[in-house]
Amino acid sequence: MPMERSQVNILNAADLTKRFGDFTAVDSISFIVRKGECFGFLGPNGAGKTTTMRMITNHLPVTEGTLSVLGMDVSTNARKIKSRIGIVPQENNLDTDLKVLENLLVYSMYHGIPRRKARKQAIEILRFFQLEDHANSPIMQLSGGMQRRLLIARGLINNPEVLILDEPTTGLDPQARHLIWQKLRSLQGQGVTLVLTTHYMDEAEQLCGRLVIMDHGKILVEGGPADLVRQHVGKEVLEIRLAENEERDECLIAINGSADLEGVEVECSADTLYLYTPDARALLGRIKIGPERTVLHRRATLEDVFLRLTGRELKE
Repeated sequence: MPMERSQVNILNAADLTKRFGDFTAVDSISFIVRKGECFGFLGPNGAGKTTTMRMITNHLPVTEGTLSVLGMDVSTNARKIKSRIGIVPQENNLDTDLKVLENLLVYSMYHGIPRRKARKQAIEILRFFQLEDHANSPIMQLSGGMQRRLLIARGLINNPEVLILDEPTTGLDPQARHLIWQKLRSLQGQGVTLVLTTHYMDEAEQLCGRLVIMDHGKILVEGGPADLVRQHVGKEVLEIRLAENEERDECLIAINGSADLEGVEVECSADTLYLYTPDARALLGRIKIGPERTVLHRRATLEDVFLRLTGRELKE
């Protein structure tokens, strides 16, 4: 009896570690990615996301632990793995000396695809990404969104079973991002497994069925976006902006004195208090904000989880 798609593990990592001299970039992480899902890696700069992706794509050797892709060990089956995965890098490395269609045809040669088959496949992919009318255009005539779509198109030229995307929509406007999301969901519907890194929390919520949040080379949490929000933040958030020259403790004492904050998680950052609660409207009815402070009532998001776990200070 064939296994259901969701039960087949496409990626399997156990105690995966990568060191550069004395620096540990990825520190003994374990995860699985199931066939047909979209799995995300989130984390601040330097968390180890891109290093993990580069080990998955055989661009970096594993220091310790095990990592298999499509049932094959990355350390002994690099060529076979590369023939069955597609890669969309973070940087734009399209060949600007070639036109749009030529970029796909040249890339297809690396996979040994016959030219006639490659041309037919490339045109179909361009049509899928709404780039067919630009097949003979120079790369530099494309907008940023079109170039990102072409990068993804190039990663699909070998009909991969797994598509690895490193920050696929960085720097794009909302329209371009939403079009790429739509195309990625369509690919997933066709059975392609997606593995991505992103700094956009809304992107992770839109695309990922499961994800991990990393920091300092370690996995902090793993789960579905909605589950992580519920477990680590709750349903709703009140953001209370302090009055000018007001101390955080002063504001917190004033609010706490007007209502019992038992069961409410409170976080302070710069000039804002964050109150995490299952019922912000009821809490608003109990506390006294005062006219000198501003308040925002909103639903909890994956970004709240991210910031609570990795901190709000800037990381370089």
